Amino acid sequence: MDKELNKTDPAVADINKSEEERQLETINLIASENYVSPAVREASSSVFTNKYSEGYPRKRYYPGNEYVDEVEELAQKRALEVFGIENSSWAVNVQPYSGSPANFAVYTALLSEQDIALGMKLASGGHLTHGHKVSDSGRYFNFIQYGITDDGIIDYGEVEKLAKEHKPKLIVVGTSAYSLKIDYEKFSNIAKNIGAFLMADMAHIAGLVAGGQHPSPFEHCDIVTTTTHKTLRGPRGAMIFSRGDELAVKVNKAVFPGLQGGPHNQQTAAIAVAMKEALAPEFKKYAEQIVKNAKVLARELKNKGYDIISGGTENHLFLVDVTNKGMSGGEAEKLLEQAGIIANRNTIPNDPRKPFDPSGIRIGTPAVTTRGMADVEMKKIADFIDRALKGEDIEGEVKKLALKFPTPGFE
Repeated sequence: MDKELNKTDPAVADINKSEEERQLETINLIASENYVSPAVREASSSVFTNKYSEGYPRKRYYPGNEYVDEVEELAQKRALEVFGIENSSWAVNVQPYSGSPANFAVYTALLSEQDIALGMKLASGGHLTHGHKVSDSGRYFNFIQYGITDDGIIDYGEVEKLAKEHKPKLIVVGTSAYSLKIDYEKFSNIAKNIGAFLMADMAHIAGLVAGGQHPSPFEHCDIVTTTTHKTLRGPRGAMIFSRGDELAVKVNKAVFPGLQGGPHNQQTAAIAVAMKEALAPEFKKYAEQIVKNAKVLARELKNKGYDIISGGTENHLFLVDVTNKGMSGGEAEKLLEQAGIIANRNTIPNDPRKPFDPSGIRIGTPAVTTRGMADVEMKKIADFIDRALKGEDIEGEVKKLALKFPTPGFE
C-alpha cells in the first residue's frame, strides 16, 4: 500500500512518512491519543471503505451488505463482551463517526430543544459536548453546569442541589481532564430521585473500565457513550450503549437517520478488531500499567516541586499547574514540544488565565504504555519534563528513549 501511495501521490506519501517519523521519535503524553495495532490499521484501510450501508444490520437501504452486516454485528457482540454486559438488556450502536456526534445523538434522542440537562464544567475537567456554550450541546439544550470542590473532587453536593432545583431530564457524567475515579452510584441516586436519565461519557476511561481499573458505569446508567481511540486503543470512532429496547430504538433513530448517513464500514471493521484485542488477557495488564505509569509520573513531578491538581491521579491522566515555575501552560507546551515531548496545555480549576494560554498542562500515559514504557521510563520522562521546562536542550536524549520503544508496526 505504501508503494502505491508513493507512486500515485508522492506529496501525500512524503507527508505520511514524516508523520510516521514524528510519532516514532517523540514521546506522546496526550491523554486522548494512542497507537493502534497493525491489525486495526489494516482493517481501517480495508475494502469496507468502498461500501455504502445506510441503515442497520439486516435492515439496510442498499443491497450487497451481507458482509457489512456480519462485521457490524461482530463489533457489537464483542463490545458488549468487553464490558461484561453480553446477555443483558444492553444494546450498542457502533456507527457514530466520533465521540462528539455520539453525545449529540443521545441528546437529540432524549431531549427537546432547550430541555434542561446537567453537565460538568469544561473548566473543571468536563468536555465541550457536556453543555459548554461554544458547543451546539450548550446552544440547543439548556445545560446547567456543575464543578468540583476546592479539593479537586467532583462536587456531588452541588450536583444534587442543582438537580433538585432545575429538575433536568438528563444528567451527564464524564470528564476529559479529571484524574480521580467517578462515583457513578452517587450520580445514579441523584438521577433516580428526580426521575432523570443518567448518561456516562466514558470516552477517556473506557479502556480502564474494560481492564478493571475504574468502576464501571453500566450498573448505574441508562446510556453510556465512548470513543474507541483513547484508552481502548481502537480506530477513531465511537459507540453508544443503551439500556433496554426503548432507549436503543431512540438512539438508533437519532444516529441514523437523525444525524448521519451511511456508516464508515472500515471504521466498524477496525472497531471489531480493537474489541477482540481488548478481550485478550494482556489488555488488563495494559490497563493496569497505564494507571501505574500515571501515578509514578505524577509522583515524580510532584517531588520536583510541580503542583499536581487533585494531588495525584487514579486513572490515566493528571493536570499540572506550571505557574509556580514562572510560565503559562502554553509556554510549557512549546518548550516540551521543542524537546520532543508532546503534551497539551489545559485549563486548571478556577483558572485565572484564558483557555488559549491557560495555567496548566495535561499529561496522560496511554500512548507511552502501549509502547512498553513502565516505571523506570516514567522517572526518566519526569526528569525530561523538568529539564525541558528549565530550557535545557534534551531533544537528542528524548529521541533516543523514544526509539528504544518503537510505535506498533515499527518494532
